[in-house]
Amino acid sequence: MKALFKPLLKLLMLLLVAVLALQLYFAGRIALMAFWAPESTAFQRSEMIHVASRTGALKWRQEWVPYAQISANLKRAVIASEDASFTEHDGLDLESLEKAWEKNAIAEQRAKKAAERLAEQAARQGKKSSQPAAAAQAAKPAKIVGGSTITQQLAKNLFLSGERNLLRKGQELVLTLMLEALLSKQRILEIYLNSVEWGEGVFGAEAAAQHYYRKPAAKLSAYEAARLAVMLPRPRYFETRPNSDYLASRASTISARMNGVEPP
Repeated sequence: MKALFKPLLKLLMLLLVAVLALQLYFAGRIALMAFWAPESTAFQRSEMIHVASRTGALKWRQEWVPYAQISANLKRAVIASEDASFTEHDGLDLESLEKAWEKNAIAEQRAKKAAERLAEQAARQGKKSSQPAAAAQAAKPAKIVGGSTITQQLAKNLFLSGERNLLRKGQELVLTLMLEALLSKQRILEIYLNSVEWGEGVFGAEAAAQHYYRKPAAKLSAYEAARLAVMLPRPRYFETRPNSDYLASRASTISARMNGVEPP
């Protein structure tokens, strides 16, 4: 028994040292971001590899601009749309997470009931037994909403893969706390706005402003900024649907909220 205990203890110690070393590496990278802009993020590299493998071409449009050269309209719009309490919380908004959890639970229940209704209708119409199940699968899936703050989104985009598991979520929370401890709110928002995706191969506010409006990010109007902010959860979807009624309606809502937002 003792012969097994020592190697296991040694292995555990090595794992702990490796985890600590990784956290120190992340902390060092984040500390440097107070002075130097990241050249790219893990999310950007992953997306570009995916696009290049699919199309055979590397599409990457990004131009870093200082915080002062990003329209205050865009700062207000993104905060109003993505994280209304950005300037107040310490990286985590537990209230928003709770609300998102409740909305997702309700959405999943509705999707489940819709699938059951489709299956019942197919069964009543005398279709083959395999078809009710197919009808259930064809039901519209639940629309999942997130409760992540801007800092959490930045932590995920900077360093993490797109996988979803408890280990990755735990690392995201640690990175979020590091970002909040080592960087100012203004710097967090500056890095976020310069690196977030706004379409296939379109990263950052300057690239987005040029791509959609043929103007610099500093010149965005309130409504233009609101439309860009609304695109953030699904940028590639809305890039191909510029005349979406939802996009226009939601942008009007965000425009109305922007006056109550004071960016850092």
